[in-house]
Amino acid sequence: MDLSTKLRHVHHFPRRGIDFIDITTVLKDADLFREAIDQMVKLASKYEFDVIVGAEARGFIVGAPVAYAMHKPFVPIRKPNKLPAETVSVRYSLEYGEDQLEIHKDAILPGQRVLVIDDLLATGGTARANCRLVEKLGAIVAANLFFIELDELNGRSDLEGYVVDSVCKVHEDKL
Repeated sequence: MDLSTKLRHVHHFPRRGIDFIDITTVLKDADLFREAIDQMVKLASKYEFDVIVGAEARGFIVGAPVAYAMHKPFVPIRKPNKLPAETVSVRYSLEYGEDQLEIHKDAILPGQRVLVIDDLLATGGTARANCRLVEKLGAIVAANLFFIELDELNGRSDLEGYVVDSVCKVHEDKL
């Protein structure tokens, strides 16, 4: 099933000039949500990894169910001051500003292979920050897996050297 036809395109959100791809249209339909996770699990099965990480908040929505389905641990990556124990952090650029992400210092062991999962690959800034956090802990990025990839924004270029896979490749003119 082509899930890209089930997504909603919202112009000028969260601010003017940004076009937002809304996954809630898939999440609110149990059959579509199950299909999305099943497709992500199928893609994830191609890779050898020990743990899944997902960034706040939509990375939790797709990453945790994939981890559950595959019997793998899930590690959250969060915005500053949300995790209770000692963390490591990275600052990164977004399409519309800067941000920072953190992970527990003891969440991933050196040498572990990590599957980085998120809902969307746009310009690649958040994905690159996730990879940097994994590598700061001495782990290896096995692959990056996304529910949606916006082809026009060429986020793959910011992830050069990493494996990138996605369920839906979306072109703005097709939404």
